[in-house]
Amino acid sequence: MKLFSTAVAATLAAAALMTATPAQADSTSDVFVSTLQRYGIDGIDPATAVRIGEQVCPMLAEPGQNVADVAADVADALGRPLGPATMFTGLAIQFFCPRAVTALTDGRPFSFFG
Repeated sequence: MKLFSTAVAATLAAAALMTATPAQADSTSDVFVSTLQRYGIDGIDPATAVRIGEQVCPMLAEPGQNVADVAADVADALGRPLGPATMFTGLAIQFFCPRAVTALTDGRPFSFFG
């Protein structure tokens, strides 16, 4: 009887493993899009949101650029008012170029190269 119970338990465990959806960690892009939605910045195609979000870091690294300039460019690209675009820009910086946060809080210009 014990052998039968062990065999049944093993079969059930194997069936559960075969039917389980593999666990996958959210990519940065997925988390970025869900965070935008959580903060009420929705109605943007996810692929567009990621594309524009990923462009924030290179724009910020351009000489003479600052967050306000980048946010204005994001507002134009998204067709959104400056307020939501500024929040979008801040979130994009946090997700796609977190080193920029340190540089900006230290008052240094952001650079991809150091």
